[in-house]
Amino acid sequence: MTLDIMQVIKKRVSVRRFRPDPVPRELIMQLLEAAIWAPNAGNIQPWQFYVVTREDCRRCLATAALRQEFIASAPLTIVVCAEPERSARHYGDRGRYLYCLQDTAAAAQNILLAATALGLGTCWVGAFDEEQVRGCLNLPAHLRPVAIIPVGYPADETTRRTQRRSVEQVCHFV
Repeated sequence: MTLDIMQVIKKRVSVRRFRPDPVPRELIMQLLEAAIWAPNAGNIQPWQFYVVTREDCRRCLATAALRQEFIASAPLTIVVCAEPERSARHYGDRGRYLYCLQDTAAAAQNILLAATALGLGTCWVGAFDEEQVRGCLNLPAHLRPVAIIPVGYPADETTRRTQRRSVEQVCHFV
């Protein structure tokens, strides 16, 4: 089933209840393929993706994420990490503190949208202790965790609970 991009964008919701069914490797690879095609400053691609299927690691990540236990219940978690110095080599402090975060955020959004199109549920988790996440995954010092994305088949039908502000409320033509 394919959806046009606006359908996918509007269908995407945060899922916090997952079925235990594993996500097939083919779908995982499609999510990662979507991630690497994200826009990024200077085509520097300052990202690394940690694909976590081990239950003990998912539990550790849930604890690091302020005990958001739904992370452990997902059969798969992708941790999106930035490589600040990779961006800094070309852009200095702006690359180190901004561009690498924007770039990895774009990659995370691509994962969310691709997952939605593939019938998977996700949730972007940004509330976590970076040092604890680093410990869970034994991350090298040069990487900074930016997003934790639990992935799986939704346990139940999810619907958008909130309305969006209208374009007229948030857009300013200059």
